[in-house]
Amino acid sequence: MPTTQRLHFDHNAGAPVLEAALDAAVAAARAGGNPSSVHAEGRAARGRIETACEEVALLAGVAPARVVFTSGATEANVTALTPRLTVGRDEIVVDRLLVGATEHPSVLSGGRFPPDRVERLPVDGDGVLRLDRLGERLERATHDGEQVMVAVQLANSETGVIQPVAEIARLVRAAGGFSHCDAVQGAGRLRLDDPGLDVDTMALSAHKIGGLPGTGALILRNPEVLPAALIPGSQEANRRGGTHATPGIAAFGVAAAQARRHLREIAYVSELRDWLEAELRSISSNANVFGAAARRIANTSMIAVPGVSAETAVIAFDLEGVAISAGSACSSGKVGPSHVAEAMGLPADVVRSGLRISIGPGTTREEAERFVAVWARVMGRLARK
Repeated sequence: MPTTQRLHFDHNAGAPVLEAALDAAVAAARAGGNPSSVHAEGRAARGRIETACEEVALLAGVAPARVVFTSGATEANVTALTPRLTVGRDEIVVDRLLVGATEHPSVLSGGRFPPDRVERLPVDGDGVLRLDRLGERLERATHDGEQVMVAVQLANSETGVIQPVAEIARLVRAAGGFSHCDAVQGAGRLRLDDPGLDVDTMALSAHKIGGLPGTGALILRNPEVLPAALIPGSQEANRRGGTHATPGIAAFGVAAAQARRHLREIAYVSELRDWLEAELRSISSNANVFGAAARRIANTSMIAVPGVSAETAVIAFDLEGVAISAGSACSSGKVGPSHVAEAMGLPADVVRSGLRISIGPGTTREEAERFVAVWARVMGRLARK
């Protein structure tokens, strides 16, 4: 085993927990108190939640009343993806859910829509949603009198490819439909408070930005649109049941504040990512960078060296003290090709070789240089087999 400190180049699976976020969680856990109680301990817990709510709201560009805390982004996605909506004072039934072919599994599964009412929208060779195909499908829905919802992520967790969410939301709204955005990988890397992101709902996750696992949020960007509750109850203004996870929510608030500050460091992260890609391609001349021609979030590279098994390479890197992945953390532990790479139409040998490298604002040039040295050793061994 290596004697030097391990390198965490898998931020998209989970960013290192911020010390300040951990301190906030510990303080909340030690203080105790049910935020629904009226005594002093309960009021203190409620105060922690309200503070966190304000920070998450600032990150998402909404009023605090539009933040619904959940157990994570998966719950937020499933809550949003329901055929039952309240729009103003009206109850609306959505006929069809359209999802991008490279979405997170919780979106691909359709949430609470019956399987026969879920359709996948194709992407191009770089993983960008085909706007022409979306437009055609929306026109058909309008002609047939169908009410549709469209779910598209802001940035892909494997390739980092950014979707044209503003344009997608405009098309959907013009067709009288509803839109949801899984913005998990965009937090701290893109401006989530951009008015152009005119979606109805949005999902966030705490542990992707330095908070604790088990906490997320459903953002109601359109105050007129409210999905039917997944967990009925009196919490979160009757939008979600269950006692608040105060420690995790407190940590989420700290992480959300830090994510906004991280936007100032994106240029550094982008330059380091580009340098890394250039160095790795100089070592592995036949390497392919997924989505290289598309806009990508600054911290992410998905690189394949044909002939080198991704699963084998991940193990080899781990033994060298480096954490990377073979794709999304929700699926990379399972045997089988990446649905993202397959949807992009990449050759089978490239699909089998894809390695995701994701860094953060705290990644140093020295760490990047160490990673390059490990890459040279690992690929030198594996590429000869």
